[in-house]
Amino acid sequence: MSWDCGLRYMFSVSPALQQGNKCIMHDKEDLSRLEMVQKLAKDGCRFLQNHSKGPERTSEPQSDEAVRLCLRERGHDVLVLQRVRSLSSIEEDSSADSVVSDRYVVVSGTPEKILEHLLNDLTLDDDRGTTQGKESDTLLDDFLLTYPVFMSTSDLCQALLGHYCTKRHRGKEDRKEALERKQKLLHLVSQWMSLCKDFLIEDEHVKLFMKSLYRYVLDDLCEHPALEKDVGKLQKLYQLHRRHTVEDYSPNRKSKVLFHQLSLRENGLNSSRTQRETKEVLCHIYVSMDSYLSMRVHSEVVVQELLQAVAERMDVPPGELVLVAITYPGGRLLLQPQDRVFSNSLRSVGRLHICRKDLGEVLNPFTNNSELQQRTARLLSLNTWDVAVALTDFDWTIFQSMHEQELVYFTFNRHACNKHTMALELLLQRCNEVQLWVMTEVLLCPTLCKRVQLIKKFIKIAAHCKAQRNLNCFFAIIMGLNAAAISRLSQTWEKIPGKFRKLFSELETVTDPTLNHKAYRDSFKKMKAPKIPFLPLLLKDITFIHEGNKTFHDNLVNFEKLHMIADMARLIRQCQKDHMGNGITQKSSSEVRAHIDYLHVIDNQQTLFELSHRLEPRA
Repeated sequence: MSWDCGLRYMFSVSPALQQGNKCIMHDKEDLSRLEMVQKLAKDGCRFLQNHSKGPERTSEPQSDEAVRLCLRERGHDVLVLQRVRSLSSIEEDSSADSVVSDRYVVVSGTPEKILEHLLNDLTLDDDRGTTQGKESDTLLDDFLLTYPVFMSTSDLCQALLGHYCTKRHRGKEDRKEALERKQKLLHLVSQWMSLCKDFLIEDEHVKLFMKSLYRYVLDDLCEHPALEKDVGKLQKLYQLHRRHTVEDYSPNRKSKVLFHQLSLRENGLNSSRTQRETKEVLCHIYVSMDSYLSMRVHSEVVVQELLQAVAERMDVPPGELVLVAITYPGGRLLLQPQDRVFSNSLRSVGRLHICRKDLGEVLNPFTNNSELQQRTARLLSLNTWDVAVALTDFDWTIFQSMHEQELVYFTFNRHACNKHTMALELLLQRCNEVQLWVMTEVLLCPTLCKRVQLIKKFIKIAAHCKAQRNLNCFFAIIMGLNAAAISRLSQTWEKIPGKFRKLFSELETVTDPTLNHKAYRDSFKKMKAPKIPFLPLLLKDITFIHEGNKTFHDNLVNFEKLHMIADMARLIRQCQKDHMGNGITQKSSSEVRAHIDYLHVIDNQQTLFELSHRLEPRA
């Protein structure tokens, strides 16, 4: 491949020097900063050093930040890098040794060249388990988190196979370079599968890619025995069957025992993983035209099980109920007792309604005053700390299963990849439901004194959620109490004791949106992990980055934008970590869990306002 103009300064090179196979290098150190430069030199590119004295580096440190290097191929830019210099190294030592701290970050480029630069930039340790250098790790993580934005999984698989199978000149040095290149690529693949395996497990392109790569690695064992450890990692990580092991492909007889043992070990892993817990999902069962029960059920639930749970919750004989799916065109579908409620995509067949068998009409629960009194009494009897624990445990179960890449899919391709954003959408849905639940419980309380007790209880629950580092639920409760249908109940709020109003005011301060939610951000930073962030605000930040920056510049991927997106996504990973054993979940009673797992929600704002005006009519 011929290179047209190697590296140049983006803003300082004269047009005359941008033609031909040559480039301008202002520092000798630049030649040692990039492995890519060495490869260009091997290909016959000539490098010219500018001996003229430029401005002093120490006088304007920010000018070094603006230095950009551009790689051109066939007359077009294919990779733009920016040199970043540590200010501390400049102040402490102005000698050539301080330049070692300089690094190059990817600004933009084609997907292929970004991948090539990533592989060149990787440096493996002796155990080949991790990379050395934070910048290499960050670039690798950025690429793996955001690659769906600019290339398909199929294209990435093809590119990786191409890099692994690249032919080099024979020779001692070239053989060493070839081994290092293969090891780097295998490390990248290992990191990719570890990070994104939940999204790739059913991808046919990935299955074919892994089989091909595994065959190539086994074939290379004779020439590169050092790859034996990498083959073992592949065997463990991807659970390949024994028919794809050394007996089928590898000419290296010495490794047969190793692979046989690994295959037996993997069979044990397969049997244990089939017993893993079934996924849980949130299910909406409408009990009236404008209200529903929010229920946590397993994904394999059938109609009969769902009817039994609803009947217990509503104190109705299960034999009197049927489950009807309201399809979007307006039709009705009567579900049979053994029908599965969810499809393979974990989406319900339509809006689900509970109806009576004899009348065929939707139920209208909690209209009787005695029933409302009992309902309020049950909630008031629950311990506020236990309720907060149950709410946090519910949210944490979903949040712990959430993958940081869900934020990328949700931001860039939400509707096409909804199966990849399920946990994120469930948490957003849960936040909305808790807010509506608070409003529903208060507005369905018929007596003034009981409403005052309920609001006091919700204020304490919100404070406990904050103490348990569940900011998602904390925000939901405060927003529910601040909703117009609740805040207008002046007679009720006047009866709230002063200490509770003061506590509520302090909690409101954390949710204050002024200065870009500064109060929340400061409070959240001080909290130890694990913790649950307020996800709507996190999505707002990512959307701001997405809409404020172009994804492509002149047909090059804007990797600076993707780095910012990846940084936001990594926040999920940081919040899920529990290095010090600061677990946020505790045990709660079965009675409390039963109440929290089945929230009654009115999701019609007009109905909520009607209830509010019925409790306290307009003056």
